[in-house]
Amino acid sequence: MAKQVFINLAVSNLQKSMDFYLALGFTNNPQFSDDTAKCMVWSESIYVMLLSHEKFSSFITKPIADTKSNVAALFALSMESVDELNTTMNNGLKAGGTEPSEMKDYGFMQQRNIEDFDGHTWEIFYMDMSKMPTE
Repeated sequence: MAKQVFINLAVSNLQKSMDFYLALGFTNNPQFSDDTAKCMVWSESIYVMLLSHEKFSSFITKPIADTKSNVAALFALSMESVDELNTTMNNGLKAGGTEPSEMKDYGFMQQRNIEDFDGHTWEIFYMDMSKMPTE
């Protein structure tokens, strides 16, 4: 079996959150989704599990972080072009996400940030390795 990454996020509204992640380009795997969790697929090896607070709490012993006022982690999604980066961001913003900072342009990499309804922060970026500084 190939190695896979599952990111588990506590969310306050499963349907609203699922719609947001669909707008970013994820798909839903109904086989691993129910009224307490939604399995969102980015690729064959990367998944985001959206979990109700009750379901998320059943896996942990610490309190759930308040990601609306504190950053617990940064997650990053690579795009294949600047156009795809901007389209993904615009779709996420139309679906209710917020952009907490302006786009950053590092010459070889353009990056924008988007937060979901619960404050989980995603870096959406495009990197052109042919423009990567050599020194």
